[in-house]
Amino acid sequence: MLRILTCLTLTLFSLNVFSQNYNTVNNIHYYDEKTNRSDVYINERCVLDLYVPKDVKNFPTVIWFHGGGLTGGQKEIPEALKNKGIAVIGVNYRLSPKVNAPKYIEDAAAATAWAFKNIKKYGGSEDLIFISGHSAGGYLAAMVGLNKSYLNIYGIDADKLAGIIPFSGQMISHFTARKEKGIDELDARIDDFAPLHFIRADAPPLLLIAGDREKELFGRYEENAYMARMMKLKGHKQTTLYELDGFDHGGMAQPAFPLLLNEIKRVEKLKK
Repeated sequence: MLRILTCLTLTLFSLNVFSQNYNTVNNIHYYDEKTNRSDVYINERCVLDLYVPKDVKNFPTVIWFHGGGLTGGQKEIPEALKNKGIAVIGVNYRLSPKVNAPKYIEDAAAATAWAFKNIKKYGGSEDLIFISGHSAGGYLAAMVGLNKSYLNIYGIDADKLAGIIPFSGQMISHFTARKEKGIDELDARIDDFAPLHFIRADAPPLLLIAGDREKELFGRYEENAYMARMMKLKGHKQTTLYELDGFDHGGMAQPAFPLLLNEIKRVEKLKK
């Protein structure tokens, strides 16, 4: 585990700002037309925004899932990821209580599959697709990246992801998924809705980022620390854990973005 001091975060892990132009395409449906027609809520909610560099080839892409406890929130293109020479996909997904698990995980997988099938049309590299998000979004990123069954439906091997980068994601079964079953939010479970259930040695690079253990929610740092330990014991060679000293659950995202961008640069170099 690496503890990052506030004053060092932005200086050690900064990236140059790129001067190229970008296009934004809003509200792209990531399910097929038949599925959209079959369900009003899918048609309304299951859309994504694409922020993409112009006149560039083989750029990396970050799929970004918003937080909100799986019960709220809206898709976004984080400002910290703009003008960095990468594409960003901000994803909306269905929310509880209108749907229950695993529907929102299935949506996250469908959006990820859309990226694999379409990013090349915009100039992006299929080999440089990273999956990330904050809080509930981090949980979704971990579930899609580690439980291979969700992307297998689309004929995509989750191991094609260039990296899984949850920001303060829940590694046990998400508290909303437990609530849907009548399980108390502090009654920890590791089941089919827990990323910890799917630890494996052959997963893509896993970068776990959490806030200060004394300021985080529900033992969130400890979940991530246990996840990191178990992945390493399983034989995974590219698991890294950062704890951001002084930052609570909501505040940890901003200093985490440079770590995400630094990981993209690291993986890009490895793939060249």
